Amino acid sequence: MFRLPKLNPWISMPTLVAFLLVIAMACGSEPTATTTRPTEAPAATDPPAATAAPAVTAVPQPAAQVGRFPEAAFSLLKASEPNPKRGGIFRFGFAVKPAHFDIHQSGTALNIDVQGPMYDNLLRLHPISAQREIIPDLAHSWDISDDGLTYTFYLREGVKFHDGAILTSEDVKATFDRIIFPPEGVTIPREAIFKASAVKDIRAPDPLTVEFVLAEPRPSSLVLAAISAGWNVIVRKQTLEDNNFDLKRVQDYPGTGPFKFQDFREGEFLKMEANKDYWNPELPYLDGIEVLHLGPWEPEMGAALLAGRVDYVRALEMTSFRRADEDPDIDVALFPQPLIFAMWMNNTRKPLDDVRVRRAIQLVLDREALIQVTIDVFPASFGAGFIYRDGKFSTPIEELKQRPGYRSPKDQDIQEAQRLLVEAGYPNGEGIPELDFLVRQAPHFELQAAAIQEMLRTSLNIKSKIETTHVSVWFEDAERGDFDLTISAVAMAVKDPSDYFRAWYGTGGPQNYSKWENAEFEGFLDKIDRELDTARRTRLIRDAELIMEEDPPLIPVAWAGITDAWWKYVKGVDPKNHVGIYDVVRFDTVWLDK
Repeated sequence: MFRLPKLNPWISMPTLVAFLLVIAMACGSEPTATTTRPTEAPAATDPPAATAAPAVTAVPQPAAQVGRFPEAAFSLLKASEPNPKRGGIFRFGFAVKPAHFDIHQSGTALNIDVQGPMYDNLLRLHPISAQREIIPDLAHSWDISDDGLTYTFYLREGVKFHDGAILTSEDVKATFDRIIFPPEGVTIPREAIFKASAVKDIRAPDPLTVEFVLAEPRPSSLVLAAISAGWNVIVRKQTLEDNNFDLKRVQDYPGTGPFKFQDFREGEFLKMEANKDYWNPELPYLDGIEVLHLGPWEPEMGAALLAGRVDYVRALEMTSFRRADEDPDIDVALFPQPLIFAMWMNNTRKPLDDVRVRRAIQLVLDREALIQVTIDVFPASFGAGFIYRDGKFSTPIEELKQRPGYRSPKDQDIQEAQRLLVEAGYPNGEGIPELDFLVRQAPHFELQAAAIQEMLRTSLNIKSKIETTHVSVWFEDAERGDFDLTISAVAMAVKDPSDYFRAWYGTGGPQNYSKWENAEFEGFLDKIDRELDTARRTRLIRDAELIMEEDPPLIPVAWAGITDAWWKYVKGVDPKNHVGIYDVVRFDTVWLDK
């Protein structure tokens, strides 16, 4: 098993001491909107590892610049190990079959995990640190106004896009304008988190300065987490204008990232070469990356790793994962993924437009059994309610296990479900006519769908017809509502209910595939977004969850994990402290010790 390597210091000892003094003075109760606030990392959602990198956040400044964190305080990112070697091609095993090429409009790792190395963000999560702190990227520094309404970012000078154009604040503004205020015909899943963050305007007062203006104060951790989400890659304003703000069919649009597009063959590979003009002269170490097509959770992925055809794989099925863990030359990691496996029910179609029918289906699903059917394929775990397991807002698992629909044995819940169907006009024994069950093509979804199909048939005499479809088709069908039932995952850009409550459950949310509407729930959204007190906010979130238990917008099935494995000669990467696969995908610190 791997160990987290000791990180090289990012800042000098005198600066570090000064930084610690600033943090000591800044810690305490949550600052109010009228207090100048130093940059803060998002709250950790999992227990921190024993070894942590030094936080890189703030240094003392003159009174006129309190809250500003200039570039001089930072060293450029580099590998954590001493004397990293340069050169070589990194072979990464993952699916190379994206539905399209527009990262902003995507909701799947088939885009961000494949294309990510070619792009930078305004801010980013540290790719190695156990603390997962937010660090500079294209913005070398930032500050927050005294009233908490203006976030100002200062860009690095001379950064080049892959086509040679110089990055300016107009590119950043155009990127985020499209994400936050998408034009007609463009759907951005991350739009919801910026609505929750109350961003009302983006300004570019000069070529190297960008301002995010809020309508009202929000926790800075929420705002900075939204901006630093891995999906929000920066693209050229000219590129957006040239393509009518839709990049779905543009195979190679320029970024500023450490790698440049080289070649692509769907279902085979995506090749990238090192960006020799990258703004960080220390990175990248590799000559290039080859993403080789290997289906997630498929046995061929493990076979390719063990045979040495690839250096690193992501989403390894559990049998191969256990074999890799036994190999002394391979390191492995199993870490949380910020998503909830779930089943949607189309609220626009009968009989699923009846809350009693949806609640009956919610009650009879045996979550423990659904986890067991995928135990040799996918690392799922019990406890998935409507709130992601963040250790902060989510209902404790032991409490969840006592609720109807989650508890065992199932007899009492099945009886109540049958009563609800009778009340809805479907007497015992008559059941419900055949439902169309759209299943996203992946081994774990197919296994879960077959189990759900049998549970509904035996408990409620609800029959369904399973239709399996590729992920590229599934997203289009789900958005159109071409299903009665469908199964996939609630994936979140930010692990905060203000994000996924709006995107997946809110009326008109970009990923509210069930077309669910509940006025009482909607009344909670603004309250949750505005509440700065953690205890009061938690109560609001839990109350909103209880509404969804009685009137389910979808049915949460399980929490998900991700399994990575790599040969030990791969250095500069350590995913065991990651939460998910959407924010740390650049591989810019990776090097090959061979």
